[in-house]
Formats: sequence, structure tokens, C-alpha cells
Amino acid sequence: MMDLRQLSMFRVVVEQGSFSAAARALHCTQPAVSQQMKALERSVGGPLFIRVGRGLRLTEAGTALSHHAKEILDGAASAHQRVRAIAASELDSIRLCAFPSANAALVPRAAAKLRQDSPGLRLELLEHEPPDSHHALRRAECDLVVAFTYPAADRQAADDGLLEVPLLDEPLMLLVPADHPMARRSPAVLAELAGETWIAGCPRCRDEFVTACADSGFEPAIACATDDNLAIQALVAAGLGVAMVPALVLSSLRHPDVVALPVDPLVRRRVSAYTWPDLVRSATIRSVIEALRAAATQLPGIGMGIRGLTPAG
Repeated sequence: MMDLRQLSMFRVVVEQGSFSAAARALHCTQPAVSQQMKALERSVGGPLFIRVGRGLRLTEAGTALSHHAKEILDGAASAHQRVRAIAASELDSIRLCAFPSANAALVPRAAAKLRQDSPGLRLELLEHEPPDSHHALRRAECDLVVAFTYPAADRQAADDGLLEVPLLDEPLMLLVPADHPMARRSPAVLAELAGETWIAGCPRCRDEFVTACADSGFEPAIACATDDNLAIQALVAAGLGVAMVPALVLSSLRHPDVVALPVDPLVRRRVSAYTWPDLVRSATIRSVIEALRAAATQLPGIGMGIRGLTPAG
């Protein structure tokens, strides 16, 4: 992991063209600059500079780092300012980033509660799938993220030191046409669907679905794949195949000619809110998290016939 102080010193060295000139600009000794640059080289795993006479020339790795250094340092400075401002409760807006089906089903309920409880708060909404939403949080482009994880993967957020607040345990649901022989059976046994033609969804859900099929002893015959959940439902309704989609997709809009069934064995994903630990000192951030948690408790009773959609403990 790169040290931001070393990265900042690296930028000065690049600008000044030598360790001695950088030392003068930084009001420190040349050996101190040299020592920090050697430590930075160790952290990135290779040399960043080549000595040319009394000056320095960047290696290929040094050139690559130079291109990214300003963005990294500017992002860190922006994040620092944002954290200080929120911790001091100086902001009247929160930037919330969520994945599409959460923005359709979960976030509107939370926003309605916030409008009632905190009428002066402005909620700015962004939309990204994980891990892009986590990247946005690390770049200080948002203050709070709603993202999903599957049990056997996606531990990047924990590795990055983000605070996770579980909101919802969300099952994947089987979609079949209304006239399908399986439409009146609940739950649907996944192993009995080995002979079906499948319509696959987004890559993250697709991977989990394929793994679940493999665990049930078969490889799904995928006829087509799309990230558009409305298209998936329309294709299923037209009889082109069956599909597995997350329950939140169905909580906001469901095709009238599609039946959604729980699957045996049950496949779940965890929906959580993520932020930096220091940000939860802000009463504003806490109020948004509580509104999301309250919204999650409303989802099981929405009358869509979805079973297994439960608030996280």
C-alpha cells in the first residue's frame, strides 16, 4: 500500500527533476527525500527513477505512477475535506450510490422517510453496480453506498476498511411463464430445471446462478444474456426461457405473464450500506442509514408474492 506522504513527495521530485531540488522545495534534507523514494519503490515493487547526470528520468513504472499520482492525491484531499465537513455536520446533502434495483425499490422508501423526518436534507443519488460503487466511495464521489455481496465472494469492501451495515437478505427468484408446468410449484427444485433453456442476467448474478446450477448437478443452457431486468421478464413471458433474478428486481415492477418462485436450494445475497467508519459520527449519515434500514423492513409486506425477502439481522 502506497503512503500518501511518499506519493506527494514523489510528485515534487518529478516536478523538480532531482532529489536535491525536491529537498529544497520541501525544506528537508536530500537524504530524507532519497530514503522516502526508496521506500516508495519498495512498496510498488520496482525502480521509479533512473539517474541521468545530476538529474532523474522516470522509468516506465515511474511514468505510470506519475500519471495517477495527481488523481490519487486530489481524491484523498477531497475525501479528507468531505469527512471533516460531514463529521462537523456542516453539510445539508448526502450523496448516496446504489445499484439499479435498490434505487428502484429500497431508496425511494428511504427518501420518503427522510423527507418527512429531515425536510432540510438534500439526497443526491448516483447509480453503480458493485464494485464500482465501492470505487466511487473511495474516490470521495459519494458518502454512502448500497451494494450487494454473495456469500462466497465480494469481500473487497471489508478488505478496504469500509463499515458495513446489513440491510437485507435477498433471495434469487425463479421466473417462468405463467403457463409453465412449474408455475404452480413452490418452491422450484433447481435440479429439476436441468433441461430448461435459460436467460441470464448481469454478470455478478449470472456467476452465482451458474454456480448454483453446478451445485445441483447441471450446467445451464443459456440462450441469451442481458443486464436489462425488464427484458429478462419480457423474454421469459414470451416463452424463450426461464431465469433467476434477485427479488428486488420484482418488487418494483413485474411482468403480468411471469410467475416468480422461490428456489430450492435457496440462493441469497446480502444487501448492505457501506461508508467510512469516521463518517458514521455524522448524525446526517446515521439518519440516512436508519432510513434505509426502515425501508428494508417494509419490503416483505409489499404484496408481490415474494417469499424469503427478509430484513438482515
